[in-house]
Amino acid sequence: MSLESGEPSEEVPDLGPVPQRLAVDVETVRRLVADQFPQWAHLSLTPTRTPGWDNVTFRLADEMLVRLPSAAEYALAVEKEQRWLPELARHLPTLIPAPLARGLPGAGYPFHWSIFGWLPGEPAARSALADPIGIAEDVGDFVEALRRVDATGGPQPGVHNWFRGGTLRTYDATARGALAELEEHIDVDLAAAAWDDALEARWNGVDVWFHGDLAPGNLLVERGRLAAVIDFGTCGVGDPSCDLAVAWTLLDLPGRQLLRERLAVDASTWARGRGWALWKTLRNLANAVEDRDERSEAEARLIVEAILEDHGTST
Repeated sequence: MSLESGEPSEEVPDLGPVPQRLAVDVETVRRLVADQFPQWAHLSLTPTRTPGWDNVTFRLADEMLVRLPSAAEYALAVEKEQRWLPELARHLPTLIPAPLARGLPGAGYPFHWSIFGWLPGEPAARSALADPIGIAEDVGDFVEALRRVDATGGPQPGVHNWFRGGTLRTYDATARGALAELEEHIDVDLAAAAWDDALEARWNGVDVWFHGDLAPGNLLVERGRLAAVIDFGTCGVGDPSCDLAVAWTLLDLPGRQLLRERLAVDASTWARGRGWALWKTLRNLANAVEDRDERSEAEARLIVEAILEDHGTST
């Protein structure tokens, strides 16, 4: 595969409309488990505290998790996770979800779904890291090991992962739309310059494994260190710079510096990683401003400021 995000003639995938999400209740999941996996029908089933967006999740007893895609587009990841997670787990220093069973449509639910083993830890929080440098080291170890896994035959960017690992130009309209909405709230000229810089940064075209969404909520922390990495729905092979977004969405400046050094990230890859962090945070900030969500707005502002400061010191 060869994608160079600096090529203006590059074909830009169409993300399509926002998926229509399904509501999934406990009784539906209870019927699915009882019908397809009767050996687990007697176990307790409860919604998780954070059920998720792409997938609705339920805890099955203490040892398992039921994960059901909330839309047809998200269901495309089920087969990929079932196929690749056991293979990836053999090479990674951190726990990742282990598929225990694959469910079929039924009980009025239309998609394939999965049962995974339950993993320890609580979602990381940018403002509450007990050991920021330790987390940066752990994330670096995880990403480094993932990148070393043989990418042959791995899933290429596509609808199954919202084109993570492909060109940043896929999100150009989203980023520029958010900038237009934030005209009175941030330095949009500086943010646009950072975005343009990311678009012009070239990739060498060598496929590498990536997670695709190393957001704080997908990093589980226990006793101050990284305990597990979850939600591989956006994983694939391609340009791995999307995994660098975590440098700004979770880590502080010393952590960012450590991560960059640990992974030996060149300037072009770092700029693309900065772009992956920027487009999503701009969209989150615009949504928070519109919804008058002061807490989310403050968090997004801190991330945008860190991104723009980094861009300023890199030019």
